Amino acid sequence: MSNSVGVVVPAYRPDPDRLRSYLRALRETVAPETIRVELDAPDPGGVDFSLPQWVDVDVSRRRRGKGGAITDGFEALSTDVLVFADADGATPASSLAAVIDAVRADGGLAVGSRRHPEASIRSHQTFARRFLGDGFAWIARRLLDAQLYDYQCGAKAIDATVWQAVRPHLYEPGFAWDIELVAVTAAMEYPVAEVPVTWEDQPGSTVSPVRDGLAMAQGLLVARHRARLLRNDRLHRLFDSGDDTALVDRDPHSADEPGGVDGE
Repeated sequence: MSNSVGVVVPAYRPDPDRLRSYLRALRETVAPETIRVELDAPDPGGVDFSLPQWVDVDVSRRRRGKGGAITDGFEALSTDVLVFADADGATPASSLAAVIDAVRADGGLAVGSRRHPEASIRSHQTFARRFLGDGFAWIARRLLDAQLYDYQCGAKAIDATVWQAVRPHLYEPGFAWDIELVAVTAAMEYPVAEVPVTWEDQPGSTVSPVRDGLAMAQGLLVARHRARLLRNDRLHRLFDSGDDTALVDRDPHSADEPGGVDGE
């Protein structure tokens, strides 16, 4: 099946040369209809951030967060498959193509996985980040409907029809957007496929193991709560304030709580 593909790359203070190289690899390997870079809070210090003319670039003067940036990018696409990949290029274009193929084959959501038994790791994270990531995945498997090895890898693709269904239920602007996307998609009973990828840790991550680890733990509990609401869980409905505003209903130019946009 030849579905059109659009790729969003959220970027916060990325390495320009590495990003340009990754974008070229995506164009050559994935051949998407659109590649869109969502650039948050660019460095005013005069760093050369010129990108090829075939790349659509949306610049936000504030830091929207990973979830906010990807959501804005997905909303601007008109393709059959919506994809995002972290700007550091830790997931090579060939692996991202495999994630896209899974959506083309079965629809739903496809999740790249570094922790899958068949994944290939070229360069490991620090011990602290591996420990926290493994622990987070272990807990998430016990709290969510989707039973995955890896929820946070920066390579995911979703069928555009499924995106239209889940988008009103996504609220998290930061790193926890990934887990919320998986939780909501599974709760709405759309297929969630896990695809092993080749992965290489890249230096310069904006993730703080302590600060963002705590935020991720909170995000996981909130994602579980929202997934249970979609399942009409009576207990969770007792604790639902209904005061939150979905990302797609927020003013993209308004101030928002900050959140990272690079990979885990």
